This record gives sequence, structure tokens and C-alpha cells, in this order.
Amino acid sequence: MDVVVTGIGVVSALGNLENSWKRLLAGDSGIERYQPFLEFEPQLLALVGTKPADLITLIRQVLADALQDADLTLPLPDCGIVIGSSRGFQSNLEQLVREGRRKKEEGRRKKEEGRKFPIADSRSPITDRQLLIPDSQFVDFLPHMGAIAAARAIGSIGPVLAPMAACATGIQSIARAVDLIRTGECQQAIAGAVEAPITPLTVAGFNRMGALAKTGCYPFDEHREGFVLGEGGALFVLESAELAKRRGAKIYGRISGFGLTNDASHANAPELGGESAIAAVNQCLKRSNLVAVDLDFIHAHGTATDLNDRHEALLIQKLFHRGVAVSSTKGATGHTLGASGALGVAFCLMGIKHQMLPPCTGMNKPGFELDFVRTARATLVRNTLCLSFGFGGQNAAIVLSGDR
Repeated sequence: MDVVVTGIGVVSALGNLENSWKRLLAGDSGIERYQPFLEFEPQLLALVGTKPADLITLIRQVLADALQDADLTLPLPDCGIVIGSSRGFQSNLEQLVREGRRKKEEGRRKKEEGRKFPIADSRSPITDRQLLIPDSQFVDFLPHMGAIAAARAIGSIGPVLAPMAACATGIQSIARAVDLIRTGECQQAIAGAVEAPITPLTVAGFNRMGALAKTGCYPFDEHREGFVLGEGGALFVLESAELAKRRGAKIYGRISGFGLTNDASHANAPELGGESAIAAVNQCLKRSNLVAVDLDFIHAHGTATDLNDRHEALLIQKLFHRGVAVSSTKGATGHTLGASGALGVAFCLMGIKHQMLPPCTGMNKPGFELDFVRTARATLVRNTLCLSFGFGGQNAAIVLSGDR
């Protein structure tokens, strides 16, 4: 059964779908220097606004855009929901901890003052445990609540999934939605990933790892120095081709196939031989009924870290002919972690629609012998491959093809 994309919603540091695409083609970047947290020096970030965004706000925005783009009317009771996020509500949870600490310190201060100036008080004493847990519905911030919020918004009582697979989350989410449609659990699904990862803990963690860029994001460049954290995401309306054609929907393209594997090797580094990653790509091509020479474009993971770009470039050189066009868009949008594959899928579909390839923004001096797209390129675009590689050795590949 063919599964097609009939609606796209995007939000990134470049704007919505149309603005992101136009600015990508122009070689613009949404990366700027901000200081959202006073405890850190100013950081290079790719923010949607001027301060870190709220996850639910972003989900609602891209969901509304995807539904409008697909010309769907609510409610959609039988629509499946597969919306992932690698960071989820981490920002909200960090805020809960900060609030808990503040209340605890306030309680200690009042306790000390009470010892100095005793005052009769008939209220029950507040325990340290209570002070650590602020008055808040922490269940609202469980990992799957973003997907649940989307289901409520569209009136869906169908299946709801919330994958978490590090930077491979976006492609995994789309793959799971394709499975739901092909197995007959639903004929329509909203799928993708959204991230609001700009938090003190995330910034501190990646800084400690030495993964963050200091001057800019330069994917596959000889002088690459790390990635830039970005926020945003993409959601897609997926439908069986039969339903889409029956209702006269516009079709961006088909999900031809996907491949998902895991290295089972290291917490934050790829398996250097690349066997598992190669297996994911081969799995994807086989399920798509394609061979390597059928691909016109590869949207690479391209994080601009030394290890990822070297690992990925070697994989592409090993599996594909030298003429296949390659690009990474993280120099424009930043690295949106779990949502990066979903954004890549959106840009692949726009490439098919407009028969244009986006440039590898930020790359000045190529560090590898590949056909990198240096400026927007008009060309025949039939089949595109989007790659994602995540912590824990998560490998994901997906092929998007023009509607046949």
C-alpha cells in the first residue's frame, strides 16, 4: 500500500514551511548569538523567536499548519498520532526543579527566622519532601503528553505513539505512522517530531561534551567545530494513497521505504565500521524497491561534528555513486535533535515539489570528496534519501519519492 504526504507543517529558526524553504534556497541562516540563561556566556543558537520556545506551543503551531495544508476539517476521530521528541518537556521539568529548590530555600530561611523570633503557628509543618515538589501537575510533562495534546486538539480517539530515539526520532515517528496505515489501524496519521531543547541542562551537557560550535555551524567543512542547538520541528499528514486520491488531496510525495537499526556499541559515538548504519540504508533501499543509482539527493544528518561528518561521508562514499547530490541544512536551522530528521523530510519533499536542492549552508571548504550542493540547484528530483544518526547508535534512513 502506498502511503503519501498530503500536508506539511514546519517551524524553524527560518520561519514556517514556505519561509524556511525560501531562506534555505537563499543560503540564509537562522543561527544567532543569544544569552537566554544568565549563568552561561552568550551562545550560538537557532531560536524560533527571541527566547526559548515552549514545546506545546510549537506542536500546536505546526499541527495547525499541517492540517490547513492538507485541507482537513476537524474532528478527525480515526486519525493516528505519532509525534516524537527526544527532549520532550525537559524545560518544564527543569523549571519544576528550580521552583522546588527556591521553595526549599525559602522554607529553610523561614525556619531559621522562626528559631530567632518564635511565632505561634497552628498550621501543619511543611516537610522537606513537600518543598521539593512544587504545586504543579507534573504529569502534564510526561514524555507522551505532546502527542496526547495533538490527539485532543483534533478529536482523535485513534492510536497515539510518542517515539524517543535521540536524533533518529523524527524518521522513526514517520516510519511508525506508515506502519499504522499499512496495517489498517488507520487511513490517516499525523506524524513527525518537535523539539524545544534550549534549556540550561542541555546547553551545559553539550558544552561539557565539547560538541557545541563557538563561531558557527559548518557541516562537512574541513574546519567544522561542532553543532548549534536549534528548536522547531515538522509534522506531516500521512494518508493511504487511495484515500488521498479519493478526496482530491494534493500530494507532495510517497514514503517509499525506511530502514531502522541500532549499533548497540556506544552511548554517544557511532560504531566506526558503520555496519549497522549501512544496514539501515540497505534496508531502506530494499523496501523502496530502489538501488543506489536511483537516488537524486541525500539530505545528510551533517551535524558539523568531527565524528558524525566523517562517519557519514564514508558511508555515502561507500554506498553511492560520486554524482549523487548531498546537503545538510543544519547550518541554517541549527541541530533540532529529535526533530532534525522530520525537518530533513520536509525539505526533501519541497525539493521534489519544486525540483530544487537546498545548499549545504555554512560549508566553506569541503572536507570530503562528495557532490555537495553549494548553492541552490535546479535539477531532476525523483527520489531523495534522508538520514539521521542518534546517540546510542540509532540509525534511521527514509526515502521520499515523487507521486507516481
